[in-house]
Amino acid sequence: MPTATADGVAVHYECDGDGETVAFVNDVGAGAWLWSWQHGVVAGPYESLVWDLRGTGRSDAPPGPYSVDRLAADLEAVFADAGVARVHLVGAGLGGMVALAYAHEYDRGASLTLFGTAASGDAVTDKLDDLRASLDDRAALETSLQTAFASDLTDHPTIREEMVEWRQADDADPAAWDAQAAAMRAFEAPPLYEITLPTLVLHGVDDEIVPASAGESLAADLPRGEYRAVEGGHWAFVEESAAVSDAVLGWLDEQTDDA
Repeated sequence: MPTATADGVAVHYECDGDGETVAFVNDVGAGAWLWSWQHGVVAGPYESLVWDLRGTGRSDAPPGPYSVDRLAADLEAVFADAGVARVHLVGAGLGGMVALAYAHEYDRGASLTLFGTAASGDAVTDKLDDLRASLDDRAALETSLQTAFASDLTDHPTIREEMVEWRQADDADPAAWDAQAAAMRAFEAPPLYEITLPTLVLHGVDDEIVPASAGESLAADLPRGEYRAVEGGHWAFVEESAAVSDAVLGWLDEQTDDA
C-alpha cells in the first residue's frame, strides 16, 4: 500500500483498476473497508482509490484536534503522490464534508457523490456517538454498528461478523475517533455557490446520524446538485449496496461522457 506524507503524517492509500480516478473518502472512524461494496464494482471501468484518513488503519494517528480542511489537505497529498490529475470524489458523512472542502480548495475534482452529508456539523445528531466503540470489545463494535443501519443486523449475521473484524483491524481507536468526530461537528461548508462540480447527493431516508433533510438542503444549495433518496440508514451504500452501486456507476458514466 503506497504512502503519501502530509504535514509529516504518513497517509496510506491503495489504487486498483484503470481509467479516470474515483476516490472514496471514509466516514468517522471507519477504515477503507467501508467501501468494500463499491470499490470492486468501480475498479474496472475506473481507477478506484481508497485511503486511510489520519487516525485510521495504516495511516499515522497524531493527536487531535483534526479539521475537515486538514483532512482535505491530506487527500491532496495522496493525489499528488499517486499522480492523479482528475478525480471523482465519493464521500460519506465526514468523508462527504472532506469532499466538499476539497472541491472548494483544489482543482483536481471532476464530480462529487455524497452520502449522509450535511453542509454544517450542526446537523449531526447525538446518534453519531453511538458509532464509537473500543476496538478490543467485539460486542460493543457489533452493537454500535446498528446505529448506521435501518435494517436489523441480527438478520445478517455473516456480514455483521465481517464488519466487526474489519473494524477491529482498521478503524480508528477511541482517541482518533473523537478527533475525527470533532472535525465533523465543527464543519461549516465554504460558500456552496462556489462549488460548481456536478454533485449527486444520496441520502438514506432513515438516517439517524445526519437527517435526510440536511442532504436535501445541501443538494438544493449546490449549483449543480441533484438529490436522490435511497432506502436505508446512514450507511445506505452498504445496506442497499447493489442499488446504490448501480446508481453511482450510472452517475459516473454520465460525468465521464460529458467530460
